[in-house]
Amino acid sequence: MISSYLTQAQLRVNANLISAELEKLEHYLAHTSLPETRWQYQIPELGEGGACSLFGYLQDEPFNLADFINNNSNTNSKLAQLQSIVNYVHAQTGVDWYGIYQSTDTDEGKQLLKLAYHGVPSRPLFPLTEAFAAGSNNVQVALSQKGRIINNVEKYLAQGGEYYTCDPKVKSEVCLPLFNAQNECVGIIDAEAFDNDFFDDKVLAILIACCIKIPHSLV
Repeated sequence: MISSYLTQAQLRVNANLISAELEKLEHYLAHTSLPETRWQYQIPELGEGGACSLFGYLQDEPFNLADFINNNSNTNSKLAQLQSIVNYVHAQTGVDWYGIYQSTDTDEGKQLLKLAYHGVPSRPLFPLTEAFAAGSNNVQVALSQKGRIINNVEKYLAQGGEYYTCDPKVKSEVCLPLFNAQNECVGIIDAEAFDNDFFDDKVLAILIACCIKIPHSLV
């Protein structure tokens, strides 16, 4: 399971370290009460053409997940499970932003839909298109199915890397794919930190352990 994930996502992290973190995560989930489900959340205003978020400017109306997924007891439970994983990641790593996205069919085509997160308000949907991937790390990972670890955003941008800037304070970012039982990419996780070189092997092992667990709770 772990080796398969590492191979498909093209990542090099110690499998034993991931296994230990996966055991800790499963213990936490088995012994922790589920948090309240968040069906609505604030989102930024989008700039001209809808491509970029206007950081610090929020839309008046909150984003409603029920417009894209069914609001029922099963979905509610799964969203709570995902938020529990989000809470765990933040507690264990101190990461400044962390979100779980699922590939979802919408009226505008297939998009990454943000299901649960910790941090400042951010974009709820990312179009899964090659055109959007040209400026989006999230979409590039979803389409390529390969993880990306950026421990210096400024340097990455200077080298011409694809990147979607939401919070200008972000110095490091990791974006990893989520795979179902058929090894299809069904979403991503995104983690951001306000310090360079934040994502060492310990933090990466926690994130990868969560990536292995998350698909069981996708809606």
